Amino acid sequence: MGFFDQVTGMMGGGDAGKFKVILTWINEQGGIQAILEQFREKGYSDIVTSWLSGAHNQSVSPEQVQEVLGMPAISGLAEKLGIDVGSASQLLSEQFPKIVDTLSPAGEVAHDEDLLTKGFHMLKDKFFS
Repeated sequence: MGFFDQVTGMMGGGDAGKFKVILTWINEQGGIQAILEQFREKGYSDIVTSWLSGAHNQSVSPEQVQEVLGMPAISGLAEKLGIDVGSASQLLSEQFPKIVDTLSPAGEVAHDEDLLTKGFHMLKDKFFS
């Protein structure tokens, strides 16, 4: 299953608008690299390494997501998606490891990765190839 399928599948029906919201939100947080660095700074380096390694992704709890990213950021995503903060935290805890894993096939995410552009390329490839 590809990145697009994973992200849209978590949205229950392939809502491209919500896909865009999540990618935009990640970029607003400074991008994948910045979020990974926040996890490392909070003591979750082993979890980040598992996401990048291509091996089994270690899980992260909604509470850990809240600790790392902070309630203002998660509240912002929740508001944009029209869901509550708990649901947004759960969504991120389930999907962020998959997103990182998908974006790091060689074990690292490009520092200049424009997630929104990459996501739309995947949309284009999904529907027009």
